[in-house]
Amino acid sequence: MSKKRVFPAPVMITTSAGVASICAKLQHEPFVTIDTEFVRERTYWPRLCLVQLGGVDDVALIDTCVPGIDLSPLAALLAEPDCVKVFHAARQDLEIFLHLFGRLPVNVFDTQVAAMVAGFGEQVGYDNLVASLTGQSIDKSHRFSDWAARPLSKAQIAYASADVTHLRVIYEMLLHQLEEQGRLAWVKDELSALADERVFRPDVQKLWKKLKPRTHNRKVLAILREIVAWREGAAQQEDVPRQRIIRDESLLEIAAAHPHTIAQLIRIRGVTAEFAEGPLGRALLAAVQQGEQCPEEARPELPSRRKGDGPRAPAGVLALLKVLLTVRSEEGKVASRLIASAEELERLVQGEQDLPVLTGWRARLFGREAQALLRGETVLCVEKGQLRIIERGAHAPMNMGQKG
Repeated sequence: MSKKRVFPAPVMITTSAGVASICAKLQHEPFVTIDTEFVRERTYWPRLCLVQLGGVDDVALIDTCVPGIDLSPLAALLAEPDCVKVFHAARQDLEIFLHLFGRLPVNVFDTQVAAMVAGFGEQVGYDNLVASLTGQSIDKSHRFSDWAARPLSKAQIAYASADVTHLRVIYEMLLHQLEEQGRLAWVKDELSALADERVFRPDVQKLWKKLKPRTHNRKVLAILREIVAWREGAAQQEDVPRQRIIRDESLLEIAAAHPHTIAQLIRIRGVTAEFAEGPLGRALLAAVQQGEQCPEEARPELPSRRKGDGPRAPAGVLALLKVLLTVRSEEGKVASRLIASAEELERLVQGEQDLPVLTGWRARLFGREAQALLRGETVLCVEKGQLRIIERGAHAPMNMGQKG
């Protein structure tokens, strides 16, 4: 299956008629490989510059920078339920299409997720995956090209084409391997999250947590919540990076100082007089006031201080679970982060039951044994250099590879 394949020559598409023709053809194929090139350094929303499509007999590069080009046939292709849309590391591509067309592509397959399930490690890169499965190499020197500049060079076109040609081979090989392993359903379970628009449209009222404030003052946190949400909306409306509106450090200081006037706002480090006296400064002060007026019962808390939280899991117990997770991950040839996150392990120690790790294939591979270990029904030991799990009171050790 690793035999070198001859790929079709890439075709640049610069007209609406060309977009309609290629998309009408590809939507009747069982699957199409897709990638995008974009720039985002100066904008909030990614600026789509190129869409690469790979079919059985076609490699098409749609120049989305052409003024007035009609991309609605591309939206129809992405919405075709009988055609699998194959991406590698799909999240950014899907975010672009959601913003562009107002809906997510359907019937998506992400080869990065599939590779993690199939045993290729954590978040394996496309070039490494191509090398592992086909023995071929990809020149990634144009990864940081200015894709908005025209005309594109021959090297850029070759690079962009490689992102969808090799992907066809990768998809077929991974699909075959997953079917042999009986893990295709595992991948579909993981990919279900990519059909949820909420993944790509996070709650702006929760973004304050990313700034990692060091205070437990709930009034300060309420102000921070409001001004971070305000900045996100302003960045979207102005279509500029959020840090261009105002930096994180300034927001943290504003939340602590809670200025009421333009003069007080100007005293904050990183805030210019031009900003404070303009419409953005006035809107920011209004957000500060809104945060101050938040009722005490509605003010946020840092996660570690939430009511009802149990004590932090002992470090030794967490370390024990991580050992079990590592072994199960290696034996099952599945990336450990797909099985359980560090947060899930801590919640498991605290006795929570409504966790992904306790359902489906995760429970069979790791979750049930983790619970038995926490209940003291089993112990871990080393025998002849191999880690084993032993039922307490049992006469014979049970190899870690066995399932109860």
